[in-house]
Amino acid sequence: MSWLRQAEDSYVDELIVDAVDAGATVIAAEFPRSYIDVNRAENDIDPAVLAAPWPEPLASSDRTLQGLGLVRRLCKSGVPMYASPLAVAEVQKRIDDYYRPYHRALEDIITRRLLQFGEVYLVNCHSMPSRSGESYLAPRPDFILGDRNGTSCDPAFTRRVQSLLQDMGYSVALNDPYKGVEIVGRYGQPQINQHALQLEINRQLYLNEQTLEKHDGFVRLQQDLATFFRALIVELLWQAPEQLAAE
Repeated sequence: MSWLRQAEDSYVDELIVDAVDAGATVIAAEFPRSYIDVNRAENDIDPAVLAAPWPEPLASSDRTLQGLGLVRRLCKSGVPMYASPLAVAEVQKRIDDYYRPYHRALEDIITRRLLQFGEVYLVNCHSMPSRSGESYLAPRPDFILGDRNGTSCDPAFTRRVQSLLQDMGYSVALNDPYKGVEIVGRYGQPQINQHALQLEINRQLYLNEQTLEKHDGFVRLQQDLATFFRALIVELLWQAPEQLAAE
């Protein structure tokens, strides 16, 4: 199995699709983050991945300089993504054809829901390896919630998501090690009732991490997430007559 596919959020769109039946809006990227990562800033580029200087100033994060930026330099630690650096025009094309259309679609639905209902809740769903690359022996919880230390959404909403998942028997951590990156940072503006929470799902719950094949836990998790979204939306509707917008 190629290391390339280990960078995917495999089947997450299938896991959360039933949120639509509960009244949410679901937006799914139809391209892998190993090609271009919409959860990075547009200028968060590793200069080492480029064959020539980028025409504008870059703001490369620590994670990017480790090879995991807007366009990845590494599949994993020590494993290069490309045989040689990429042309600037190639990276610009990925931004124009994939990155910007994704964010335009997300911005559009958030703006429309905010105007329509006065508040919006974005749940940005990802998958994560079951164990940390830095400490492979340390297992991760079933879910990690990231709200950038309470700044991207109402902490009460984060706590309610945590409680709902824990009541279903899952282990949940907050902001460690994932606090949320570009998407929740850009769209999480609780001061205007625009809330964004990152939801990392442990891959071990639903697939074989080596073959990336679904196992028997997939159906259970899919059903549990459908129940979770229904319960979450019912609570939000009970609190105020507005709908939930989720990614």
